[in-house]
Amino acid sequence: MADALLDVAIVGYGPVGQALAILLGQRGWKVGVFEKQPAAYPLPRAVHFDHEVARILQAAGLGADLPALTEPADTYEWRNAGGDTLLVISSRADGVSGWPEANMFAQPDLERVLDHRARSLATVEVRRGAEVVDLRAEPERVTLTVSDEDGRREVPARWVVGCDGANSFVRQHLGSTVTDLGFFFDWLIVDVVCRERRAWTPINLQICDPKRPTTLVSGGPGRRRWEFMRLPGESLADLNNETTAWRLLEPWGLTRANATLERHAVYTFQARWVDDWWKGRLLLAGDAAHQMPPFAGQGMCSGIRDAANLAWKLDLILRGRAPEAILASYASERAPQVRAMIEFSIELGKVICVPDPAAAAARDAAMIAAAKDRGPTPPLPAPSLGPGLLVPGDALAGHLCVQGEVVHAGHRGRFDDVVGRGFALLSPVADPLRHLPADLAEFFAALGGIGGHVAPGGPVDDVQGTYARWFREHGAAVVLQRPDFHVFGSAPTIDGAARLVEQLRDALAHRRS
Repeated sequence: MADALLDVAIVGYGPVGQALAILLGQRGWKVGVFEKQPAAYPLPRAVHFDHEVARILQAAGLGADLPALTEPADTYEWRNAGGDTLLVISSRADGVSGWPEANMFAQPDLERVLDHRARSLATVEVRRGAEVVDLRAEPERVTLTVSDEDGRREVPARWVVGCDGANSFVRQHLGSTVTDLGFFFDWLIVDVVCRERRAWTPINLQICDPKRPTTLVSGGPGRRRWEFMRLPGESLADLNNETTAWRLLEPWGLTRANATLERHAVYTFQARWVDDWWKGRLLLAGDAAHQMPPFAGQGMCSGIRDAANLAWKLDLILRGRAPEAILASYASERAPQVRAMIEFSIELGKVICVPDPAAAAARDAAMIAAAKDRGPTPPLPAPSLGPGLLVPGDALAGHLCVQGEVVHAGHRGRFDDVVGRGFALLSPVADPLRHLPADLAEFFAALGGIGGHVAPGGPVDDVQGTYARWFREHGAAVVLQRPDFHVFGSAPTIDGAARLVEQLRDALAHRRS
């Protein structure tokens, strides 16, 4: 006998599946999550997320948890074998999203709080030890065959999202081809808990030594991670064992006497993406849709961005406020951004993964000269979204909107927590909602849209001048922010507020035709 109809079935329960379940469950949709593993993986994997992902996690209800889970990183320094500085990437403690630009963490800790949040939502049901073994697509639903310790049963769902990793079962049924850039390197990942308190300066370090390219970064509070590249002629068996891990850690003063080896594993870094993210009622997110080398720390970040982009679009569709056709914008917006991050990660890898001494020496000379002229480099901002539900030709559209500290209705904190989320019409000049005619105001309210006059001393008090600076920098008087915190469009005067809402209405109406 089939279960009750789900609004969304999510296959896979890593951070991406967890975030998507929460973002949909918070909106009241009936979500079923199916994870074949009976328990969460207990060892570290991803160790970095950026300010945008922190804001998405804030939206998922984790804002109070993040400070204890993370260790902000202010510096990522690259050195050669002789200790000369090749590159310094500096990160601010307060990024455009209102969180540190670089946050180091332990994935099991993050998954634990995500799981607790997901299970706290009445409309979300998490089923571990439940493997999806078949999918049957129909015009109005998908029927999943789920196998667990009680046998097999059928579960119908309006939509199915595969968040089930690089070997995605859902992707097989979606039938998408894969673009693979053929960038493969094997690295030994070693996660360590130091028993003695020790300050690591810089907090994140890349050693571009042709004898053994090595990465040393924070693994979150109390943890460190080393990554050692497999050298030409070195076997996986020789590299992937505990003895080798301790031998490679010795130069850093770590031994069995002062540290605990949490994990050692060899990973093959890959660079690929699926060509179709959506077919019928099946969608892909996270590693099911793309994999990238870790050199930019954007693998998990990209998956959580997928979840944020997809959640509000499915919400509009399920509410009858937008047609299914808007899902075409999911891939058109996300895929170019993902491809750009993969290609950037590859370029970093080409600098790092150099085992030839002569080539490394030439690289070093060029980078040392450039570093002296340039000084510290800010982290590369995420590329803007590709074309989609955005105002075409608008320079701000597709970029992240700022979040700052505000005071409103007697409460002080980050804007999203104090004023609200969803579609937001913001201006430092006046209340933009008052510039909407009745029909547009009704449409915007039906979307759950909010407005704010955000200014120092204003109705929404911009207590640190964050919004004033951001609007001034971009020459805007009003912006329409989407629920995933990207700018839909902007205008140079407050009178442009009505046009922005009209363009949003037209964009959704156009996709009904």
